[in-house]
Amino acid sequence: MDGVIVVDKPEGWTSHDVVGKVRGIVGGRGRAKTKVGHLGTLDPIATGVLPLVIGRATRLAQFYTRSDKIYEGTIRLGWATTTYDRAGEPLGEPGEYHIDAEELERHLEKFRGKILQTPPAVSAKKIDGRRAYELARKDIAVELDPVEIEVYELTVLAIDGAEVRLRAHCSGGTYMRSIAHDLGQSLGCGGHIAELRRIASGEFGIAQARTIAQLESLAACDRLIDAIVPAAAMLPAFPAVFVDDAAVSDIRQGRNFAASPFRSQPAAKYVKAVSHRGELVAIGEAVLPNIYHPLVVL
Repeated sequence: MDGVIVVDKPEGWTSHDVVGKVRGIVGGRGRAKTKVGHLGTLDPIATGVLPLVIGRATRLAQFYTRSDKIYEGTIRLGWATTTYDRAGEPLGEPGEYHIDAEELERHLEKFRGKILQTPPAVSAKKIDGRRAYELARKDIAVELDPVEIEVYELTVLAIDGAEVRLRAHCSGGTYMRSIAHDLGQSLGCGGHIAELRRIASGEFGIAQARTIAQLESLAACDRLIDAIVPAAAMLPAFPAVFVDDAAVSDIRQGRNFAASPFRSQPAAKYVKAVSHRGELVAIGEAVLPNIYHPLVVL
C-alpha cells in the first residue's frame, strides 16, 4: 500500500498519536511493517484533515512542505493564553468583549495577503535543534524569527459576542493560533483559538477523510485499500508521463528518461513517471527540454 490515507483527526490527539495508531492499523493482522508519516501536523485541540503518507509514498513528503491549507475556526476575544489557544493558561484576567463586523474587518485586513508572522513559542519550530515547545515548557525564553506567509482568504463566517468564526485559506507554515493572538493584540483585548478544524491540506479534503474507527473497520474487513489515495494520484499538479517497462528499468537505475511534449507541458519542472500498470515509478526533474532525471524513485 503506497499512497495517502486522509485521517479526520480527533480532538485531543497529537499528530504523532495518529501516526502511531494508523501504523498499527496498517501493519496489523499479519501485514508487513509499513512506514507511515504525516504531511504537516495539527495541534491537539484541532480536528480535521491530516494526510498520512504510507509505504514508499513517504518519499514524496518533501513536495508537500509548503502545501496550502484551509481552516474553519473560532477565535475567542477577551484574553490571550500562553499557547495562543484554549489549552494554555490565561494571560491576564479573562474578560468579555463585543465587536461589530465593521471594526473586525478593519483589523482583519492587516492579516490578509503576504505578511510576516511570528510562530507561537509553544510550536514545533526548531531552535538549535530543539523544538520550541520543549524549551517553552521548561520556562526557557523562546524567541522565534518572523516568517513570511500568505493568507489568500480570511472570511468572517459569524460573530457571536466575543466569539468570531472564520474561514482561512493560507500558505503552508501559517499558524492560525498566531492570527488569533495577533488579532487580539490589535484589538487591545487579547484573543486565542477556541476551536479549529482543517478542511483541506494540499489536494486532500475533508470529503476524503476517514475517522480512526472507520479505518479500523476497513482493516477488520481487509478493505483498508479502499482508504488509500494511490501514489500515482498524488501531486496532481505534476504532469504524468507514461513509461514502458524498459524505461522503468532505466529509471530505477537512475538514468534519465524522455517525456513526449504531447504528454506533458514542455515547461514542467517536475513530472510523474507512471508505468502502464498505473504505478508511480518516480518523480522526474527537468534537466533538458522533455528530458527528466529521476529525483525520487519509488
